[in-house]
Amino acid sequence: MTLWDVAGALLSAILHAGWNAAIKAHAKPTEAMTTQMMLSALIVVPGLFWTGLPAQSSWPWIAASTALNFVTVTSMLRAYALIGFGLVYPVVRAFSVLLVVPLAATLSGESLSPYGFAGVGLVAVSLLLLAASSGRTGELPRRALVWILIAGLSTAAYVMSDAQGVRHAGSPWAYGFMVSITNAMAMSWAQRRMAHPWRLLKEHAVTTAPIAAAAVVSYLLILWVWSHAPVAPASALRDTSSVFAILIAIVWLREPFTRLRLAAILLAAAAVPLLRFA
Repeated sequence: MTLWDVAGALLSAILHAGWNAAIKAHAKPTEAMTTQMMLSALIVVPGLFWTGLPAQSSWPWIAASTALNFVTVTSMLRAYALIGFGLVYPVVRAFSVLLVVPLAATLSGESLSPYGFAGVGLVAVSLLLLAASSGRTGELPRRALVWILIAGLSTAAYVMSDAQGVRHAGSPWAYGFMVSITNAMAMSWAQRRMAHPWRLLKEHAVTTAPIAAAAVVSYLLILWVWSHAPVAPASALRDTSSVFAILIAIVWLREPFTRLRLAAILLAAAAVPLLRFA
């Protein structure tokens, strides 16, 4: 991976952690998530006039990514409603980073260098430490664990769908624009009983516009990296978003700072230069 790839994946991680924390902190997370996705679609529509539609061979991957992303978003929102952001987010990303490595080897034929394995391992341990640290703050409800497991599995699956799809699309931007639109369509349809889409836009557009912008940039950045760089180390770098999420949770959501969390942050930092040589 080049330094630009590392920088792109890390910036994607920061933005991903930030917009997820903002959704969790919103008074109505489900409505905010739906509005964010609709605004993201509106932001990217003009881009399709520039890029054109993605190649036809990428459309099955777009459909798979849309379905899996819907499962992930729904599962995480339900887990957020049951337990703190600081526990849900790191555990979901931990499952993802652990599953993407074998999936990338199976689907893409990728093999990691010893540095890559060490870096992915450090990220995985870091995420598990974050989960253990957050888990000490209270009992983990069984229902929350079920939703976390579902979200982790679907996250790994949509990472691989996107990584395959973006390489068939001809343009990471065209692929990202189209998936943003299909995600919004799926979420709006699923939440139609909650509220009319235009009512959600009227009520939440101002507060969720920055969230939507961050989500779009984060997604496009990681798609650009996946379009040419190895999937597993790039995904591991992006999953350091959990570390940034913990920092956000400590500063913004007033969650406790512990020695385990400090150790997790240091391990994730040590993984970055190793993943550079994956």
